[in-house]
Order: sequence, then C-alpha cells, then structure tokens
Amino acid sequence: MKRRDFFKAGLIGATLPALTFGNSELKRNQNNPVIITTHNFPKANAAAIEVLKKYGSSMDAAEAGCRAIEADENNSNAGIGSLPDEDGRVTLDSCVMDSSGNCGSVAFLQNIAHPVSVARKVMEDTKHVMLVGRGAKKFAISKGFKHTNLLTKEGRNAWMEWKKTRKEMTPHDTHDTCSTLIQDHKGDISGACTTGGWAYKMHGRVGDSPLIGAGLFVDNNIGGAAATGLGEEVIKSSGSFLVVELMRQGYDPASACKEALDRVIRAHNGSPDFQICYIALRKDGEVGAACLKWAFPHLVTMKGKTTLRSIKGMLVK
Repeated sequence: MKRRDFFKAGLIGATLPALTFGNSELKRNQNNPVIITTHNFPKANAAAIEVLKKYGSSMDAAEAGCRAIEADENNSNAGIGSLPDEDGRVTLDSCVMDSSGNCGSVAFLQNIAHPVSVARKVMEDTKHVMLVGRGAKKFAISKGFKHTNLLTKEGRNAWMEWKKTRKEMTPHDTHDTCSTLIQDHKGDISGACTTGGWAYKMHGRVGDSPLIGAGLFVDNNIGGAAATGLGEEVIKSSGSFLVVELMRQGYDPASACKEALDRVIRAHNGSPDFQICYIALRKDGEVGAACLKWAFPHLVTMKGKTTLRSIKGMLVK
C-alpha cells in the first residue's frame, strides 16, 4: 500500500454510509464553490476563482491560489521574497491534501519558487507523503522545476539589519502563512498551505505548515481545517486534525476552531504568549475561524463574492 494511501484508507474505513453531523445528515454543498484563505491574500482567492470558473477541481484551485502568493515578490510570506533564516537562506515548507485523502508535502526546500506544486508532485508521482531538504530539491529538479534565487534585495537588507541585534522575532511579527481551503462545484474539498516560515529562524527549523494534521487536514466527508501562527504550538495539538474531528462530533466550524484553541489556552494556564489562528470549512459550505490574540483577517469567497472578514482574538478583552 502506498504510504499516502494509508491516510485515504483510514478515512474510508471510518466513514459512515451517510454523512452525519450530530444526529442529523450533513448535506453536501454543491454548485456553490467556497474559498476561505488565511490573512488578506486577495491574489490567492482571485487565482482560485479563475480555476473554479472553468469548473476545475478544488485541488487545482488550492494549488493555483498558493502559487499566486509564492510568485509575488512583494510579500515576504511564501515563495520568492520570503524572509531568510538566521544564515540568510530562504527555506520553504508546503503541503496539500485532496478530497480523496491523498496528501503530499515538502519541507526545508531551497531555491524552488513553488513548493506547493512540488508537494502536489510528491502526492501524485511518488509513494511518499513528505520529502525534505536536498532530497526535496533533487526531486523538484527532476520534475522540471528550475533553480531560483528566492532571496530578494529587500529580504537580504532586512536580514542584514536584523543581524545587528539578532533580536528574536515571532511569526506574528514577521510573516503570515498562506493556507487555503476550497470546495468546488462537485462539493469536494481540498486544501493547501505554503510558507517561508519564521523569519530568521534556526537553520533547519520546520513548522506546522508541511505537516498533515497540524498545518492542514481534510476529510471530504466532514470538512477541512488549516492553521497559521506559531507552528510549534500547532504541532503539539495536531491542530487542524483536531478541528476537523470536532466538526465530526457536531461542532460548527467556528466553534470547532474555538474549542481547539481553548485546549491550547488551558495547556498554558490561561495565558499563552503566542498567536494561533484556524480556518475551517464544513461539507455543507459553512466556514468559520478563530484566533488566540489580537485579530485575524481572512478572506472568504461565496457565491462569487470575496469578503475580508476579521475576528477578535479569544483572549482579547
């Protein structure tokens, strides 16, 4: 059995004959595509919409959305232009998960502009789920991806300035992960995450974004969830998987995100000093989001209209 099919087999084995939500049947949203993306990344939603207009799949749309952000040199969040690590090297993480439970991931990938597309190639063209570092780059080159300098002049200047003090930064200070969940015309849900990671991080650090179940999880019979924020804390709670499982138990998307975060709050004695944000998309087309601190902007596209929403952090008084 292919390793990526292990996830698929597990999901199928756990699926009931009918979609259930609490004690009632959860109806499938069809012919009404839905997109929810972390933060204010209008290019991501716009690119995904173009795919969906042509009745493309949710996986195609999610990849297109993330690629739009990776290609934008004017942002420091993913792909070209991402802020480097402490050694001045740009390292990228990404993962994808489709409506059939297949998934692919790359981590600590250097000099490749579109890690989300490499992650999809891992999913579709190998027996594996994750490739990292030199192996991931070697695979990408073998699939036709080009060696690309990802460190822009602006990124290098920012790194040189940071080296003067080597002040420890937080993900909230320096970048926003692009995570997107999409439901297509057929009602199928897929998702993708892409990031340049924590700016000026230790060389070799990997966060939650390439980890299935942490940065992203999709169960097409229930819904999907994705994360942004301090990846180390998302990993500890298998955050995105937890949100989907809470929706399986009967929580609506927003409540599932809040409950997952409430467990983080309790684990840190009521006062975590970091940010985590979740987005969720349920099979019936309902979306939700939640965050710990400050506020969390996110983009939602429904019925062809994209709206920037913002929610207040659970710990904001």
